[in-house]
Amino acid sequence: MYGYEQTAAAGAGQQQYAAPPPGGTGMPGGYEQPLYPEPSPPSLKDAVRAFTTGSMSAEDFQGIFATSKVYCPRGDRPGFLALHNTQQPVIPMFTSLKELRRYAGKDSKYFVVTGAEVLDLLPTGYGFVLDMEGEHRMVFDAKAVEEMVAFTMRSMYG
Repeated sequence: MYGYEQTAAAGAGQQQYAAPPPGGTGMPGGYEQPLYPEPSPPSLKDAVRAFTTGSMSAEDFQGIFATSKVYCPRGDRPGFLALHNTQQPVIPMFTSLKELRRYAGKDSKYFVVTGAEVLDLLPTGYGFVLDMEGEHRMVFDAKAVEEMVAFTMRSMYG
């Protein structure tokens, strides 16, 4: 049996693990796992805090936003729920389920998309608000969203 040493000396009814192969993990190319894991990027909530306090650049924030999960309240029909009682229509979005629940209530319906999907799916002329009830609320008007889309396109396609 693979991975077990089964010899008469092992004892009746007992199995012993075979010794690891010499030279590390035995993976092709001599790959060794690093002793310390790679640092993970900041959470979207941490990025919002850093960006609003001026300790993170717009490019770094946008890179984190694009790959982060964004929690969006939803109604009975598919799509974003927009607030129209503002100067421009905006869509409330949240960095965590906890933030969404604080705004919309414990039993609210929601869906989750990445920041990149937000930029792809957001209707033209709409902005969005991150963490409306949060300590570091961020408002992106329609023009800011257009600039984010343009930055993403330049980053992807040069």
